[in-house]
Amino acid sequence: MEKNLKKPSFSISLLIVAFLFVIIIAQVVVAGSPDIHLTLVFSIAFAVLLLMATGTTWSAVEDGIMHGCKIATIPMLILMFIGMLIPALIASGTIPALIYYGLKIINPSVFLFTAALICGVSSVCTGSSYTTGGTFGVAFMGISIGLGIPPALTAGAVISGAVIGDKISPLSDSTNLAAGVTETNLFAHIKSMFFTTVPAFIISLVLYLILGMKYNASSIDTTAVDAILGGISQNFNVSFGYTMISLIPLAAIVIMAVKKVSALAAMVIASIIAMILAMITQGYNILEMMSFMNYGFVIDTGVAEVDKLLNRGGIQAMMWTVSLGYLGLSYGGILEKTGTLTSLLDKMAALTKSAKNLIITHIFSSIFVNLISASQYVSIIIPGRMFLPAYKKLGIRSDVASRTCEDSGTVTSPLVPWGLCGVFFTGTLGVNTLEYLPFAFLCYLTPIVAIIYALTGKFIWKEDVAKDVVDNASK
Repeated sequence: MEKNLKKPSFSISLLIVAFLFVIIIAQVVVAGSPDIHLTLVFSIAFAVLLLMATGTTWSAVEDGIMHGCKIATIPMLILMFIGMLIPALIASGTIPALIYYGLKIINPSVFLFTAALICGVSSVCTGSSYTTGGTFGVAFMGISIGLGIPPALTAGAVISGAVIGDKISPLSDSTNLAAGVTETNLFAHIKSMFFTTVPAFIISLVLYLILGMKYNASSIDTTAVDAILGGISQNFNVSFGYTMISLIPLAAIVIMAVKKVSALAAMVIASIIAMILAMITQGYNILEMMSFMNYGFVIDTGVAEVDKLLNRGGIQAMMWTVSLGYLGLSYGGILEKTGTLTSLLDKMAALTKSAKNLIITHIFSSIFVNLISASQYVSIIIPGRMFLPAYKKLGIRSDVASRTCEDSGTVTSPLVPWGLCGVFFTGTLGVNTLEYLPFAFLCYLTPIVAIIYALTGKFIWKEDVAKDVVDNASK
């Protein structure tokens, strides 16, 4: 926010946010349309007009737009490059092989459980929910169609697994950000998060097992499965040797994650590796691969189900999502840089007199900031810095503050249709946010667990307690 700039009043700030929620609810819930681009444009226009009418300068508005776009740029580039990676992985045989063997091996009754677990392992290894969603997530979406499992259910399981890495992997940017914002040792932060994240994930896995029980071998349309298996095997070499070779791009992603190569670079390098493999093993030429990676993979197998699974991806296919991300972050940037967010959060400061009220207020504040800023990073930074002095005043350890940042900011981001994670998973998995929202269990079980701890005082450590979180918890 500019120096000497008059911060908007609470009533003005509330009116701006209320306008956004009213028109989005009217469009998405009442009208049933997920295309909220112009809705965000109207919300931005309303906010700017109201802010400037009450003393905010255009330069402050412009600064907010630039700030939001800066936050959006790297994630949106990653999204575009994942759009490039997906058709390369299809052409190289990676995703067809995963779908083929997934249909052969995975029992439908444990499919949702398996999807969440494998995506969880992948995201912890890579530290990236985006990488997991763009690779294993896409494959599981394809397998679910063959098994007759609703895409929304599968997307929820994939997201629950993918979000784990964003929370407890030392390679995750949000994990490092939350630790840095609250001045907490990284590994103390990760240990602290285990107490909320692991119970929430275990409950999620149990729920996926229960939901999966209604799907078994007898519920599968074997004719459709046989057609998919035949269509894939006739158009791609799915022998064991070729399958192992096709997994090289995924192995490269994991290695680069361990070596702490940026996600942006990892996507590009993996795409190039997959492109070369496709040219060597599948016989595509460079011009065909360039077309696939730009406009999406195209194949006519003669089997409609296979064509539906594989004809996808491309940079251009991601531009709907990218434009939504930039609009959402521009709106959030304006509210942040003009002081609108601060004006709203200041009213919550009075609710931080006790540990219970502080943590619950922090959780709901982060969720609120997530909704109006469209960024998990902003929802970590602003409430995290704002409430940290209150944690110190009450003698509560900083790893409780850092944990709360992620228990509310990181995990709820995929549930915001116009947020960074929401637009990413919608674009990558092909399922609307409102459709997968009820099944992304980890995303709302984690804050519920955190609230239960706040109400009971469980695992809310004081500064004078020994530093080892695990030992403390066992006492």
